[in-house]
Amino acid sequence: MLTSLVHSKAKGVRFIIMVNVLVFLAWFVSFDLGFMRDHFLISPIHLQDDMWMNLVSAAFSHNLFWHLLINMIVLLSFGPVIEFIMGTKRFLVFYILTAAASSITHCAVSYYLLNAPDAMALGASGAISGLVLLFSLKYPSEKLYIFGILGVPAILGAVVFVGIDLWGLMFQIKGSGHLIGHGAHLGGAIFGALYFAILKSMKKV
Repeated sequence: MLTSLVHSKAKGVRFIIMVNVLVFLAWFVSFDLGFMRDHFLISPIHLQDDMWMNLVSAAFSHNLFWHLLINMIVLLSFGPVIEFIMGTKRFLVFYILTAAASSITHCAVSYYLLNAPDAMALGASGAISGLVLLFSLKYPSEKLYIFGILGVPAILGAVVFVGIDLWGLMFQIKGSGHLIGHGAHLGGAIFGALYFAILKSMKKV
């Protein structure tokens, strides 16, 4: 009953999913892919051109189905709980700020550490990393299921995921590694942790 109530109140989560799906479809039906690249990707070059809205729009953008599917499943797993305790308006503000923070971190890492000012990024993974960190700090003993199989305490799972991104980023700095936005993931996670710390200092968690 409680789970049904939580999900029934998740208007913000449903809105985020709807926007992500619409932008995903736009990548395939748009007659102007240049418009999509200009407005739904983020890179240091975009910021140099004062395209600040891309800090948020890129986090609602996916052009691979598996990327969209995984991110939306994770969002649907953790988002409704956080939205239920925050309220829809505050949840959406948190999500958008986390998205922007993850995009900023991607740009900073690409420009200063990877020497790749043209490195493009898109996807909700950074914002969702912040969401998962916030959930894990709020409910550290709840179970996270790694690959949907191995159940571990949420705080341990969060530490593992952050460690993987740090490890991946180190390889990228050395000139190897996969084309994964480790910088964006870490930026989102850091923002989620800072947000929790601020709320805790204000005794609102």
